[in-house]
Amino acid sequence: MKDLKWQMKGRRSEKLTERFVGPYKVKRIVSSNMIELELPKSIKIHSVVNVSRVWLYKPQVEEQKNILPKLLIIEGQEEFKVEKIINKRMIRGKEKFLVR
Repeated sequence: MKDLKWQMKGRRSEKLTERFVGPYKVKRIVSSNMIELELPKSIKIHSVVNVSRVWLYKPQVEEQKNILPKLLIIEGQEEFKVEKIINKRMIRGKEKFLVR
C-alpha cells in the first residue's frame, strides 16, 4: 500500500518510513474500485481501501537481497564477526561504527 506514513504506529521519522508497506492479502473485492485487505493491528486505517492505493507486490531480485552474516555466539551472546572498522562517528553522544 502507498502513502501510509501518517498511519504507521511507532514511527519516529517520516524520512525513514517506507514508501510502500506490505504485502497484504486481499480479503474480498467490495466494488470495482474498493477492496478489503487483511491488515495488522499496527496500521490504524480502515481495511477497505481504494484500488489506486494498492500495487502488485514484486519480490526482490535475488542479487538485491540484503543477507545478514551468520551470528556467532560469544560468551552466551549473539554477535557478528567484524573484519575491519571502516569508519567511526558520534551520534547523540554514542559512537557508531561502519564495519565490514
